[in-house]
Amino acid sequence: MNNFIKNNRLFAVLIHISVWAVLFSLPYLLSSGQSFDLQKIIEHSWIPLVFYAVIFYANYFFFINTFLFKKKVALYFISNAILIAFFIWLNFQLRVFFIEKFPTVEDVKRDFPPKRFFIYIDTLSLIIPLIFSITLRIYERWVKNEVEKNESKNTRLESELQHLKYQLQPHFFFNSLNNIYSLVDISPEKAKETIHSLSILMRYLLYESNVEKVSLKKEIEFIERYIDLMKMRTSEKTVVTVDFPILKEDLQVAPLLFISLIENAFKHGVSAINNSNIYFSIKIEGPVIKFETQNNNIKKSNADKSGSGIGLKNIQKRLELLYPEKYHFKIQENDQLFSTHLEIDTKK
Repeated sequence: MNNFIKNNRLFAVLIHISVWAVLFSLPYLLSSGQSFDLQKIIEHSWIPLVFYAVIFYANYFFFINTFLFKKKVALYFISNAILIAFFIWLNFQLRVFFIEKFPTVEDVKRDFPPKRFFIYIDTLSLIIPLIFSITLRIYERWVKNEVEKNESKNTRLESELQHLKYQLQPHFFFNSLNNIYSLVDISPEKAKETIHSLSILMRYLLYESNVEKVSLKKEIEFIERYIDLMKMRTSEKTVVTVDFPILKEDLQVAPLLFISLIENAFKHGVSAINNSNIYFSIKIEGPVIKFETQNNNIKKSNADKSGSGIGLKNIQKRLELLYPEKYHFKIQENDQLFSTHLEIDTKK
């Protein structure tokens, strides 16, 4: 934000200098090849330009912010009316001065229009920089407000994403602890292996996933480790099939997007007494990642607290924040099967 304002101010200063340099040099450029009358240029070009500049910057730096933007409209118009009236009077005095001190043949022979004609012309010409200053100030204020609004929006989104990620990590950790707890009495050796695998996974969660995007290759490695950890809790009655690609070109993806779907598949797809099948698939089509899960839809009892239902809501919110209008997420469910299909377009 600060860098934007500094760069914007520097650019604005350069534009202002360039515009006034062109305006002051224009009479000389237009007289190229003809006689250059410095007196006429000063009288008819440079002095009015000085008046225009004073009116423009008096409004740009003071009157608009002090009066107009604070809704003191009457004071704003009175201040400008006094300033414009002063310059009309001063311009008339300078015309008289130049005619008396530096008379020309044209001035002696010419019949000058009435005074009110000069007042009318000067008023119109002095209102022009006033309008420009108002227009420019309003535009700059709008741009600043839009930048601040976007900055505020981005901060809010980052905060919300961070909250969702922190929400996911303990959820993941508690589910893993449930797995370890169930293995302690049945197979202490497996429980030890699970703890070791969990430590590797938590290291990824805490240190490698704390970025906006991660390598899809690393994310797949994390998923494979987690599936292996979850399989330790299942019996031979559960068949887990994994169809992940060998990546030729790596992609960047938001971390931990798929883990909730995998947790959900193990939560609802494993039966202690019946055969069950769980299927995971990742396919890559250009910049599009397609992730699918399919499992038996085994209803849990009310006493089962292995999941709180936070996962699917979490992923839906994160997708809306991270990939607005660049994802497709579909859930299909019947009495036998539960499946999800997620497509993400990673192209910027």
